[in-house]
Amino acid sequence: MQTQAQTNGVRLAAGDAELTIHPDNGCRIASLRVGGRELLRQGAKYGCFPMVPWCGRIEHGRFRNGGEVHQMPLNSPPHAIHGTGRNLAWKTARASATSAAFTYDLADPAAPWPYPGTVTQLVELAADGSSLTLTMGVETYADSFPAQAGWHPWFVRNLDADEAAGGATGGGTEDAAGDVRIDFAAEWQEERGADHLPTGRRIVPTPGPWDDCFGMPQGVDVTLTWPGELELKVTSRAEWVVVFDEQPAAVCVEPQSGPPNGLNTMPRLVTPIDPLEISTTWSWRALG
Repeated sequence: MQTQAQTNGVRLAAGDAELTIHPDNGCRIASLRVGGRELLRQGAKYGCFPMVPWCGRIEHGRFRNGGEVHQMPLNSPPHAIHGTGRNLAWKTARASATSAAFTYDLADPAAPWPYPGTVTQLVELAADGSSLTLTMGVETYADSFPAQAGWHPWFVRNLDADEAAGGATGGGTEDAAGDVRIDFAAEWQEERGADHLPTGRRIVPTPGPWDDCFGMPQGVDVTLTWPGELELKVTSRAEWVVVFDEQPAAVCVEPQSGPPNGLNTMPRLVTPIDPLEISTTWSWRALG
């Protein structure tokens, strides 16, 4: 049976910021409003969802752990994409006015992940309402396994766009007056193959539009600016970020613990003594 919090969502508020998390819908942040303006694209599959226990695509849905090969459902044929956590109901462990913690069991029968473990997501709104920090942990008390974690926010392209009409038209980062601008300085870009997977080559970052993974060894640092309205910085100690701005209504800035297909190309093992933890902070300020 769902709790009232799960049915209606968990609401946090401070200063002029408020957000709603829906634990029953993949523990996604369904809404983030700052100064009365909605920053996230609305809809059951949008908002901001956690990517876990992998990020982006797994080639043909297969990954290896030692001598075992595992097959994940091909939910984005011919690949598996964005993990299993976004498709599950999470449990609300605790909630206050400005923070909440949620968990789910990796062995949930609804999730085809082959290893037991626990995923925790902590959502913390600053007391003055000026920032949001998200932290995710992946733990095991049994067999070790490769894993990734990160977030997939859908930021609205234009704060004044009619979302029902799909927002502004076109791609790129500055298509119409008021469209968001994305600024960052990556050390490299993962070359993307025709199959949307990294080829293994690192190249000089190219101009957008993007559906690409970038390397930031000093930590993710991306600024989104809605001219004359709001500046929002996405930071993380993680070294990888995917930037996606090929849809007309929204743009995505996705801090993550490894590149797409990383379970195969750069496996990071979660062990009983070495859990995986990742955190990101979004901080904002009004402009004008």
